Amino acid sequence: MTHQENRRTFYLFGLLVVLALVFTACAAPAAGPSTGAADAPAVAAPSSDLPAEPGRGTDGTLTLLYWQAVSIINPYQSTGTKDYHAGSLVLESLLEYDPAGNLIPTLAQEVPTVENGGVSEDLTTITYKLVPGVLWSDGTPLTADDFVFTWQYCVTPETGCTSGNFSAVASVEAVDAGTVKITFTTPQPYPYYAFIGYLSPVLQKAQFENCVGAAAATCADANSFPIGTGPYKVKDFRANDVVVYEVNPTYRFENQPHFAEVVMKGGGDAESAARAVLETGEADYAWNLQVPPDILNEMAAKGMGTVVAAFGGNVERILINFTNPDPTLGDARSEWSEADPNPHPFLTDPAVRQALSMAIDRTIIAEQLYGAGGKPTCNIVSGPELYVTTTNDGCLTQDIAGAQALLEGAGWVDSNGDNVREKDGVELRVLYQTSTNAVRQKTQALIQQWWGEIGVATELKNIDAGVFFGPTDNADSLAKFYSDVQMFTNGNDSPNPQAYLGGWRCLTENGVNIANSSNAWGGENIERWCNTDFDALWGELAATADQDARIDLVHQLNDMIVQDYVNLPLVFRASVSAHANTLQGVELGGFETEEWNIENWSRAR
Repeated sequence: MTHQENRRTFYLFGLLVVLALVFTACAAPAAGPSTGAADAPAVAAPSSDLPAEPGRGTDGTLTLLYWQAVSIINPYQSTGTKDYHAGSLVLESLLEYDPAGNLIPTLAQEVPTVENGGVSEDLTTITYKLVPGVLWSDGTPLTADDFVFTWQYCVTPETGCTSGNFSAVASVEAVDAGTVKITFTTPQPYPYYAFIGYLSPVLQKAQFENCVGAAAATCADANSFPIGTGPYKVKDFRANDVVVYEVNPTYRFENQPHFAEVVMKGGGDAESAARAVLETGEADYAWNLQVPPDILNEMAAKGMGTVVAAFGGNVERILINFTNPDPTLGDARSEWSEADPNPHPFLTDPAVRQALSMAIDRTIIAEQLYGAGGKPTCNIVSGPELYVTTTNDGCLTQDIAGAQALLEGAGWVDSNGDNVREKDGVELRVLYQTSTNAVRQKTQALIQQWWGEIGVATELKNIDAGVFFGPTDNADSLAKFYSDVQMFTNGNDSPNPQAYLGGWRCLTENGVNIANSSNAWGGENIERWCNTDFDALWGELAATADQDARIDLVHQLNDMIVQDYVNLPLVFRASVSAHANTLQGVELGGFETEEWNIENWSRAR
């Protein structure tokens, strides 16, 4: 199959849905929390101070509300989507995805293919020609050596790199200053992973060359103020609070970006962020609006802004910890190694994991808490559509009685009448953690009730998002996984889920893929699940070119994860955000950050 045929197939999934119409009513906003903007008209008039056409830095300050505050701006040192977004204003990759899922050049001159000679006939190499004359924000030239360095930085285990996009890369070579050649360990029918999209940008060698290995976590200045080639540079950063950006003076497009300053403000919650855009006009953009649909629709009716959404591959899921998180273990808590997998005292029993899944009513969660922004799902790969299997749809029907019978049959009984099942002196008591958010806490409460009905006692814990999704060395980070189960959203960041599914491998070409102390908790496999059959099947996917065969392999890999209850998929989530009606140029897609084209954003005239 040719590259063009692959692309046509992948682009069928592209879906951009708008959840609310643009209203033009001029009624004043409802009373509520405000910082003085409550008396503003419902639809702000274009500023008379703006020039007729937007130019570089002509449109003042752009305010983005990220209620999950940014912790770090180097995406290779975080597991948090909000940190990836923060980095995307500064750091760039070779290619990125447009809203339809098309690969488009960024720092590369074109998308390499077999037909144009950029991909070798045997699919083992891909070569990129860099856009000439690109400068870092400090005025020095971007060269192929920066890409070679970034690869070396990320594949050094002690660096704690959280990206798996280099797992199939054997080498990155600077053919000359403007040419990057990537050689793969095996033929790659879909070679677009390394240096593609917001999760795999290039770092400046001169800034990060002393930050490789164990030194990576100590490079606070570089991780907070990375030098980039993107439209903005970091002017001020206060971790878990605010990032202030200014225009990159060396940005290669003369009249972009249009906003002189971008303020990415963290803190608060999703509902207050939505209110600031949709009701009070205090902000221009609010991200990740995990807000009950009735409340969001009521806000949108005020006419100040527009709610937008896009489905990509994101799934809200509950992860199962296959290791023992008992705090009495000290440094061995949730620690995995080949020599000592440190098994969980009861979650390694498949009957327990299955029962936890059977007890959940995914339809109630999706309909009541997500509305049009979510669909109940039983699959880890829930998009694009061509990769979605219906094999596991039985999980959409809650079965409390079946879960009770399953546990009973596996020997888990309530022998003392305290409503908690036990076996061999081990009780089914679960610590269930997630980030602080109203929708997630409501989800926790529902699941706590359902699990209680099958004899599983559940303690709930919520953690500030800036910490939970922050640097991996924090005890409350999701990578450390110091609980029995945890919940968050993740998904394939490209239309092809190969790299995403590779995150569940136990061992890779670069070593252990399970998050543990040996890789500074940078391994992608958070659940600590090790299945050599899965690893072998993923290797088959990576070597398969035929599209129908690839779809079948993706289905099989998805089913291995789901049917072994490695995690419990709940809701196929859209990326739901809102922007002021005075903001132009926003184009959401499912496989890039929402700010992927921020250089084009401008104020309405």
